[in-house]
Amino acid sequence: MSEDTFAVLEELQQQSPKAVLDRLVETLTSQKNYHRLFDALLMQKKLALGTGLLQPTSFDNVPEDQKKEFEEAYIAAARQVGRLLLDDKKYSDAWLYFQTIQEPEPVADALKKINPRTVPEDKVEELIQVCVYEGANPEKGFEIMLQVNGICNTITVFDQMNAQLKPEGRQQVACLLVDQLYGDLVQSLQYQVQQKVPMAPPTDNLRELMAGRDWMFESGSYHIDVSHLNSVVRFARLLPDKDPHISKVIELCEYGSRLDSQFQYPGETPFEDFYPAHMHFFKALVGDENDQKMGIAYFESKLEQEPDEDDKQMIAYAMIDLLTRVGQDERAIELAETYLSQFEDPNTFSFTDLCLKTDHLDVLQRVARGKGDLVTFTGALLDAAQAKSQES
Repeated sequence: MSEDTFAVLEELQQQSPKAVLDRLVETLTSQKNYHRLFDALLMQKKLALGTGLLQPTSFDNVPEDQKKEFEEAYIAAARQVGRLLLDDKKYSDAWLYFQTIQEPEPVADALKKINPRTVPEDKVEELIQVCVYEGANPEKGFEIMLQVNGICNTITVFDQMNAQLKPEGRQQVACLLVDQLYGDLVQSLQYQVQQKVPMAPPTDNLRELMAGRDWMFESGSYHIDVSHLNSVVRFARLLPDKDPHISKVIELCEYGSRLDSQFQYPGETPFEDFYPAHMHFFKALVGDENDQKMGIAYFESKLEQEPDEDDKQMIAYAMIDLLTRVGQDERAIELAETYLSQFEDPNTFSFTDLCLKTDHLDVLQRVARGKGDLVTFTGALLDAAQAKSQES
């Protein structure tokens, strides 16, 4: 800042403090010095309130009866500066202001418009940081990560962070990964087919590429990183019911089932037989009535044959997820009461939440009575009575 600017401010002080601050705001705006502009805007408010101007963002020297008015000015200044920073595509800096005033939407909306293919190399890590790790727009962050850093890094980070994301965010990232892996695998198989059968008509359908071509899988051959395949199929259980991506996942499971056994890594109970178990799960979600019956029967059989009580709980958990998604709430509640009635974790499984969602407060009352839990029993009793009165 030139010495002339200081001199101008000194001259304006002879006119009025307001004139000084108006010029300061004008100067900082033209210089795009937005962090100090925030301070200057709050100095204007403190001048109007008649309080000291140093430490302009502090509430300490604001009288109690003026704090509400100063808070409103603080929020307005944060919005103004945040939007100026967004206009300059300084997303991390803008996030500081909008996050402080608990208005994340402007930054999330601005980030949503970014094309991952055109992100400058020197901006990648900054954008991933603010999108994913600071939570401004996780879906866009993973999209950028997938485009720039590749599927391996994206899978690793998503595996670590998916529990912190909202359900919609988890689903969007799972869709991205399914599309990417499916496309990569199709491209790899197309190359194999063209090498062996040059006249074969091209197709972007994985099932069609595999049909009648057992030679693809001879001698332990594989065409994609099998650990990535395993992870993406596992993530796909996050997809919403009837999501069109599930048809792609079923084809990925069909591919995985044809790999040599050494590449079919087992999953956690009840998905030890990883790809066949997942095929039953996904076909039950999107298939016909017979697919649904077969899928449920598959997991019922595993539950009946499992001797370990902890593993029975894991099987019941997977079955409850499946049953509620295909509308079989009665059986889901029955399993939950038998195996998972003691679980109350909002991040994994809550028996109370299941009873509320499936309208089975009578079951919750029964379980609470059996546990001697007076509080839960009373809550379920009164909520059920209130719901009944509203219906009538």
